[in-house]
Amino acid sequence: MANEGKANSTSRIAIVTGGTRGIGRAICEMLASEGRTVIANYGGNDDAARAFTDETGIVTYKWDVGDHEACIDGCAKVEADVGPIDIVVNNAGITRDGVLHRMTYDDWHDVMRVNLGGCFNMAKACFPGMRTRKWGRIVNIGSINGQAGQYGQVNYAAAKSGIHGFTKALAQEGARSGVTVNAIAPGYIDTDMVAAVPEAVLEKIVAQIPVGRLGHAEEIARGVAFLASEDGGFVTGSTMSINGGQHMY
Repeated sequence: MANEGKANSTSRIAIVTGGTRGIGRAICEMLASEGRTVIANYGGNDDAARAFTDETGIVTYKWDVGDHEACIDGCAKVEADVGPIDIVVNNAGITRDGVLHRMTYDDWHDVMRVNLGGCFNMAKACFPGMRTRKWGRIVNIGSINGQAGQYGQVNYAAAKSGIHGFTKALAQEGARSGVTVNAIAPGYIDTDMVAAVPEAVLEKIVAQIPVGRLGHAEEIARGVAFLASEDGGFVTGSTMSINGGQHMY
């Protein structure tokens, strides 16, 4: 088979959405350290993207993952420039928090469009090629709040919960073609987003985590690296919870 020669190769091409900061950046760096050819997608901050490339040497491509046509065109450009995409990490996400009676339809729609719609859009762009080549890895970044719910986050919790269901369904479609689809549900990680939480609130959050600390982005990245590896071929349709024991699901 044409792809057989790549069976043990570490040079597979990976794309990480929302890849220039936080968990996405850690995932990019981890995959690159393992010899993957990594592309970081980003949606808005050109200065941050330039700094990321200067610091890591990882190339960036800009498009909105919530835009279906942009994903199709963006992935086609990556494949034309670099080669077939073997690994997709759907990490891009936004928040528009608020209790339901104050949440606008746009708050709801924007989160669903990017967080859940982005997974569909990127899979639609890359899954067919993976099936044809008989190898692929899709890793979707869910959330503890998609498992347990969270006050003031009906939009975010619904989108992340949807990611977990999307993962299980798509895994069944890819299994016989050598394409695995898995999710990771991070708990509270020491990213800029969590750092912005008021200190008193953060103390209460940490008090609920049995291991007694926030997680590190690199700990999520190590989980992704395994699921995206050759060794992860018998794991599909699973959700890996990395949350310090805060929610055992």
